[in-house]
Amino acid sequence: MIELSENGLKLYRFPNLSGCPGLVHGVFTRIGGNSPPPFDSLNMSTGAGDDAERVSRNRNSVATCFDSRPILFLNQIHEDDILVFSSDDPAPDPAKKRRGDAMITNRPGLLLAVKLADCQGVILYDPDQKVAAAVHSGWRGSVINIIGKTIARMETEFGSAPENILAGISPSLGPCCAEFIHYKSELPESFRPYKDGRDCFDFWQISRDQMTAAGLLGKNIEIAGICTSCRTDLFYSYRKEGRTGRFTTVAGII
Repeated sequence: MIELSENGLKLYRFPNLSGCPGLVHGVFTRIGGNSPPPFDSLNMSTGAGDDAERVSRNRNSVATCFDSRPILFLNQIHEDDILVFSSDDPAPDPAKKRRGDAMITNRPGLLLAVKLADCQGVILYDPDQKVAAAVHSGWRGSVINIIGKTIARMETEFGSAPENILAGISPSLGPCCAEFIHYKSELPESFRPYKDGRDCFDFWQISRDQMTAAGLLGKNIEIAGICTSCRTDLFYSYRKEGRTGRFTTVAGII
């Protein structure tokens, strides 16, 4: 990934997506915000108890990296609700509360954001139809294949051809730390090939395989390969820290 510093914030971009002139995106770290411990410092969520005003200032700091364009956040519920924001519809109100775990848009100037602390923030972009998606996929999202369902919605709503879609998987819980003691009751048997001898699962590979099963080309998929549990100096990790903040992955059309 490409490491950058903008407006006092530390962030990363995917090389494959950075070459797309119609897309802006960024994976922001926990560094450069206003929140005190245990949310230090660029926390994007009030859900764990951080002050709403500090979170608002943090979100505004992220927006300044994109010319202060509006950013949509969701109340993420670990389900398969996918919200679509078409350029044919009225502009969505960023202040409106919405539930879901994925968003798709072809509206220029609109940014889509997911909040993360071990879950994957997945960016999907179709450069032909100029359609972008942001997906929140934790282990529950993997079980219900939220990524594959989002790709299918890009096809039906905007005519995206999966073989043209580019993808990036954010820093998230890696195969080194994704231990599931109760995997027999929590995860489907089809996930067993992704398990090692320590009962740790490779969700990076699971997501990659779900994408290729949906029609994406392997060469168009980039995995950050950074484990959030191992790198709490850069990212929040619920698995490692418990009460903590949420970093964000952002994508939008220009």
